[in-house]
Amino acid sequence: MAAALTRRWFDRPSTAVAPALIGRHLVRRFSDGSQARVRIVETEAYRADDPASHSFRGQTARNRSMFGPAGHLYVYLIYGLHHCLNVVTGGPGPASAVLLRAAEPLENLPMLEANRGVTDARALCRGPGRLAQALAVDRSLDGIDLLTSDALWIEPGTPVAPSRLDVTARVGISVATDRPWRWLEAGSRWTTTPTPRRAAGRR
Repeated sequence: MAAALTRRWFDRPSTAVAPALIGRHLVRRFSDGSQARVRIVETEAYRADDPASHSFRGQTARNRSMFGPAGHLYVYLIYGLHHCLNVVTGGPGPASAVLLRAAEPLENLPMLEANRGVTDARALCRGPGRLAQALAVDRSLDGIDLLTSDALWIEPGTPVAPSRLDVTARVGISVATDRPWRWLEAGSRWTTTPTPRRAAGRR
């Protein structure tokens, strides 16, 4: 088992934390006391100097959590429909974060299926909106401390070696589309899309 994740572990650039989150376990405890566990397989990094980042134009009521401290959760709503989970990194101050894009279901599939309204395991957590819905995450969890919260936290799991990661440009954005800041576990059936391999060292 990998060592526990500490505040210092999250207090690094998002481009360092994003690939290191692959293979970690995201655990959700629901209001009825039950819990579900998923394994992170796809992430994207966003930095303060990044035109695609919510923090690029400064702090607002919506993105306040993104400005730190590190290890907290930033949740936002897109298109008025889908929530997205982000792990705050490098804070307070730099306002960077890692978007959790996809995960492999490990525990309590019936609850994940009920939350999503589907029974296809592969469709439960493939995509940031689906992942948030499966784990019943909404804006009420924005800003929680992932190191101390009993509602949502990240466990060490087993990190994936850089040689087993695919690295591509980010998706679903209209600016800074050329930056290779999206990481996926190579060969995973749980990622949003299969992707061609790029050199793992490119950042």
